[in-house]
Amino acid sequence: MSDPTRTSQSTRHATGPAGAAARTPAAAVAPPGRHPLAAAFRLLITAAALAGLVLAALGTAGPAQLLTRFTVQANIAAALVSACSAHRAWTGRRPVSPRIAGALVPFLSLPALLHYAVPAADTTAFTLPGATTPGVAHALSAQLLYSLTPLAALADWLLLTTPRGFRLSYAWQWPAYPLLYLAFTLALPTLTGAPSPSGTSALTLGLAGCALPLITIGIDQVRPAPRLHNNRISPMGISPLK
Repeated sequence: MSDPTRTSQSTRHATGPAGAAARTPAAAVAPPGRHPLAAAFRLLITAAALAGLVLAALGTAGPAQLLTRFTVQANIAAALVSACSAHRAWTGRRPVSPRIAGALVPFLSLPALLHYAVPAADTTAFTLPGATTPGVAHALSAQLLYSLTPLAALADWLLLTTPRGFRLSYAWQWPAYPLLYLAFTLALPTLTGAPSPSGTSALTLGLAGCALPLITIGIDQVRPAPRLHNNRISPMGISPLK
């Protein structure tokens, strides 16, 4: 990989204004790659996750107990990472590491998959506790945490990030926490406030926790690059326009 702060051998001995321009690193003259639309979209993800968490707390008798649920932990992580990503997109700084930002997709997809596709596992600590008095707040929190936030994180990954940024090592790093959390719920179910998952549910959770990262990494390797617009009007090399 070339170093943008170094100049080529052909331009090192150039003199005059042209030589000074040639020896100037591209990073010093190029404007920062700000992406205000991406920043606004990621702020919406943060707002959706926080709104869902607040509504879930309002509809639960023990709001502090929500912190032990995997869905809540995943959405807290989504709110923090999306807010940081929004700030970096707005200021033109380097994006958040794909190791961290990419983990949101399988982390948010796992409880959503259990909620909609595996009803038998919907009473485990991976999902939200049932509301004491089901109402509008509980229904809205479920829609935000199980539907809107995961779909928004998926859209952010597919439409606003470059492909082939995930490494194969993430396939065993991302499932580490869901599997540890599953072991914790099996060993100490009273601390999570949810019944211990059955053998079938535990197997389903383990397989889903391992399969979702593999699917995410596989899609990332073959998906097309999004049409991201930047602020540059010419390539980073030396040209007559510079």
